Amino acid sequence: MPHIAIPGRRPGIGGLMASKPASGRLLSELAQQLLRGDSPLSVGERELIAAYVSSRNETRYCTGSHSAAAAHALGGDYELVDAVKKDPATAPVDERTRALLAIAAKVQGDARNVTAEDVAAARAAGADDEAIHDAVLVAAAFCMFNRYVDGLDAILPEDSADYDEIGAALVTRGYVAGRDWTRD
Repeated sequence: MPHIAIPGRRPGIGGLMASKPASGRLLSELAQQLLRGDSPLSVGERELIAAYVSSRNETRYCTGSHSAAAAHALGGDYELVDAVKKDPATAPVDERTRALLAIAAKVQGDARNVTAEDVAAARAAGADDEAIHDAVLVAAAFCMFNRYVDGLDAILPEDSADYDEIGAALVTRGYVAGRDWTRD
C-alpha cells in the first residue's frame, strides 16, 4: 500500500508522478534526456545500466520495467539482461559495456569508490568521456528514482507480464510522449 494517495491506483513511478504533476513532468523529462537524449551509449545500454542499478538496489518496479525496456531495446534479449543483473563480469557484453557497468556498480554503492583506474579501464575498452559521464549520470539518477519508488512504496503491477508491456512502451514512446501526469 503506497504511503501517499495515488490517483487512479496507477502502478510504479507513474503513480507517484501523477500525485505531484509538476515534479512528475520534470522527472520524466530528466529520464527522457538521460535514456533517450544524445549519447554515445545506445538506448539499450542506458536501459541496461538502469536495470542493473535498480536490481542492485532491489527496487522491484524499476528492475522489472527497465529490464524489459533494455530487453526490448536490445532486440528482445532477456537472457542478456538477466546475465548482466546476475554478474556483468561474465555476461555476454563487450568490454566497454562491462567497464561502464563496473563503474555504475560503484556509483550505486558508494560513488566515492570510483577510481582513476576504473575510468582508465573504461577508456581502454573504448569509452570516451561522454560515455563515462552518461553511465555515471544514469546510475546516479536511478539511485534517486529507486529511492523515490521504494520510499513511497509505489504500487507494483499485479501481473509480472505487465513489466514487458511497460518496457515495450518505454522503448517505443519514451518517457514524456503523451503523458498527462494530472490523471490516470
